[in-house]
Amino acid sequence: MKFLLIAGGCGAIIFTILYLFISTMLKKKEFVQERLQSINKYPDKFADNTSNTAAANPEGDTSLTQRVFLPLYHNIERHLLAFAPHAIRQSLAQRIIYAGKQNIWSVNAVATAWVLSMGTGFLLAFLYVSHTGTFTFAQRIIILLLGLSVGALLPFSALNTIIRRRQKLILHQLPEVLDLLCVSVQAGLSFDASLMKITTQMTGPYIDECEKMLRDVRMGMTRRTALQNLSKRCNLQEVHLFTTAVIQSEKLGTSMSKTLLAQADNTRERRMQSAKAAALKAPIKILFPLILFIFPALFVIVLMPSLLVFIKSMHP
Repeated sequence: MKFLLIAGGCGAIIFTILYLFISTMLKKKEFVQERLQSINKYPDKFADNTSNTAAANPEGDTSLTQRVFLPLYHNIERHLLAFAPHAIRQSLAQRIIYAGKQNIWSVNAVATAWVLSMGTGFLLAFLYVSHTGTFTFAQRIIILLLGLSVGALLPFSALNTIIRRRQKLILHQLPEVLDLLCVSVQAGLSFDASLMKITTQMTGPYIDECEKMLRDVRMGMTRRTALQNLSKRCNLQEVHLFTTAVIQSEKLGTSMSKTLLAQADNTRERRMQSAKAAALKAPIKILFPLILFIFPALFVIVLMPSLLVFIKSMHP
């Protein structure tokens, strides 16, 4: 019975995660349809648009997901968001930006997933406690709080894992991008033209952020503000130093190629120092598996024959 309850709870968690993922993937299509519906409210002003919409969808057919699942999800989202504090939603919004999923995930969907995960953890802990009568009252309270805490921490740990993985990819790609920028600027291209050339030839999370920065500049944002937004989205000290150097070079009128060359050398040096620091930490990290797994096996191999001989000598 316990196994069935645990299996059912795990199945509910997996279904919730898949459902939220599918609903967020359909968010853009739903936004377009809501926009078309708002345009249809004004037939005199948007006569051409309404006729095109009616021609494209004469019978008003919609899929099962848009008729059933999305309204159900919005009802769940509307009721559960009342339990999500505003500070939690702000933290989720910031972490979604750090993860690079701001155009894919919505804050409401992630907040709803957080509330559902917390409720699922509490429900599983409650079912486990209610079907096990050997716990005291204090132990039951501790188990319920533990299940609630685990359910609350799961979405944040998943987001933190995605953020750390993305930041590692950005740090790995940053020196190469700076070298190519330096070479392109020294060849005679401007900073924006060099960055645009690089974004058409490379892929990666840092390239995606550079494309967003160039898009902001084309939309009328100043380069300084676009670079500052790039640094905030990456949330890395190396990227912050690079953007600050470029802003200062543009403001003071110094050579952009020299600035980029110095930043490339600095970034490469910081990368080498971080690699050396990780290499120095390796002996300490390997000490625990050495004690737990390797030393006992060595003791058995080396000392067991002597121990057996000693036991035989004690009992002839």
